[in-house]
Parts: sequence; C-alpha cells; structure tokens
Amino acid sequence: MNRTVSIIIPTFNRIDTLGITIKSLIEQTYPDNLYEIIIADNNSTDSTKELVDSIKESSSVPVRYLLEKRQGAHFARNSAAQISESEILYFTDDDMIADSDMLENILKVFDMDYNIAVAGGRVLPKWEFDPPDWLLKYFQDGTLSLINRPEKLIITNQDFGIYSCHQAMLRKVFFECGGFNPDIEKEKLIGNGETGLNIKILNKGYYFAYAGDSVTRHIIPRSRMTQKFLNNRFSNQGVCDGFTNFRKSEYSKKNLFKLIFNSHIPNLTRSLFDSLGSQVRGNNVWRLRRAYFHYYYNRIKFDLKLIMDDDWRKFVLRNDYFTY
Repeated sequence: MNRTVSIIIPTFNRIDTLGITIKSLIEQTYPDNLYEIIIADNNSTDSTKELVDSIKESSSVPVRYLLEKRQGAHFARNSAAQISESEILYFTDDDMIADSDMLENILKVFDMDYNIAVAGGRVLPKWEFDPPDWLLKYFQDGTLSLINRPEKLIITNQDFGIYSCHQAMLRKVFFECGGFNPDIEKEKLIGNGETGLNIKILNKGYYFAYAGDSVTRHIIPRSRMTQKFLNNRFSNQGVCDGFTNFRKSEYSKKNLFKLIFNSHIPNLTRSLFDSLGSQVRGNNVWRLRRAYFHYYYNRIKFDLKLIMDDDWRKFVLRNDYFTY
C-alpha cells in the first residue's frame, strides 16, 4: 500500500552537505506525489534558506522550508512534524546520502501485520578521508550513528538502536507518545532525544522493525575522527543515559548519591588509569578508555544536577517537550 510520507531534515549551518542530502531524497524511487521534504532550519546563520529556495524551484518532489528559532534538534523535528499531514514521518539528518530505494524499502515494513510503529535500516559510513585503524576498530558503531546489522529483517518489541538519522514512524504514534525528547541544545546535549521517544513508543506496546535493504550513508568528515570529538560524543552519551536511567527508575536523592559513589566514581577512576596505562604501552585502546572517562564524568555531573535542582527533576520526567 502506498503511504504518504513527510521527510523531515533538521539543519543548522550545514549547507555544504544539506544540498547533497536533499538531492539524494529527491531522487528516490518512491512516487513523487506521495512524499514531501520539510527542511527544519534551526536558526541557521548561513544561506540555508536560499539553498532550499533554489532547490524548490526545480524539484519534482514538494520541498517546504520551516524556520525554528528555538535552538535544539528536537524543536526542529517536533515543529516540522506538526506542520505535516502525512501518514508516515521519516527523520534524517543534514549530512546523509540516501540510496535511491531507501524510502521504498523502509516503508514496506509498515504493511506487515505486526503493529509496527517505527522502522530503521542500515547506516553506512561515507568517509571524507581514510579513517585511522583505531577508529575502525573501536568506534565504527553507534558512536558515529552507524548501523550495519547482518539481518535483512528484524521485528521486535525491543529498542535495538534506531537513530533519528534514519528513522520512519507512524505520525499518529509520534504524537501519541509526545514527540522527541530534548536533544542537543546550543551544542550541548541536555536529554535523550530519539532514545526517549523510542522508549515511550515501546512502552505503548508497539513494535520496531529493521529493514536491512533500506540504506543511507553518513558523511563523516575528518573532524569526527579526532579524540576531541569522541570525548564529546561519549560525554553526550553520559547525559543521554543519565536522562534515560532517571526516567526509568526515578531514583531518590539518596539513591542517586549511592549511584555516583558506588558506580560512577569507581568507573571514572578505572577508565582514567586504564587509558593512561594503555597510552604508555602504546595500545590504542586508550582512546576508548579516555572516551569512557568523559562518559562517567558527565554521568556524575548529570546526576548531581538531579540531586540539586528540583525543577530539573520535574523537567526530565515530562512526557512531551513540544513546548517549554
């Protein structure tokens, strides 16, 4: 069954890759009259609007522009979803290159009778430069938003890792479950983004699917092949996991202190000494250990904020974040 689809792309100051992403989505094998592309400009200061306007003039697929001034990818995604009337929402990022049959293949799973609400697929790297061996060994995974499972199809009621760079879902379920949780806001992660939304959807009893033949490619520049980037990425993951963990268990302040002193601090110390020892021995595993040091450091900071700030505790427990 042919379904209407809105492709949603949040973007911020990335015209170098945004045009490539839009072009790959215009050239899909899916019928032009059944999908649209919504560019959710998250207050860019470059020529994003001019680029989108120029693409709109010649595109065979409807292209819409939305300005979302509240800084945060979740604001951009949630606002774009609100102006869509399509049955399916497909979320991606402004540094992706979709295979021509990506959309057709990811949408097929929604015709299966398994109460499927969300679908993802294969996310492969598009390296701008040859990556170092240590990056391929330790970080060629969700760290770079990559998914390359061997299965052709998975249907499950578990979150196996679907990222908002390659994620389709039923629009009605998106709103039923309160949209995306807070994401990166002013270059700083404050919540658990698509992880939080996925959990809310699963808690409603819906199923997820992985379509292995639905492929998109993540452009990975040299700047993401540095220790600095990886440390920051793991720092963000610490915030994400802290946000997720508190929403799941709603720890008391006393139990948060116990978690910090019995788990986070020992793991922080272990990661630091392991990274220093590995670096002295010339073993590149130090890069992974150093990244985990930053992960636990930010878990500690996040949980301390939960202890000290009652308003923050209430914010973390909200069901939807369309406005705040």
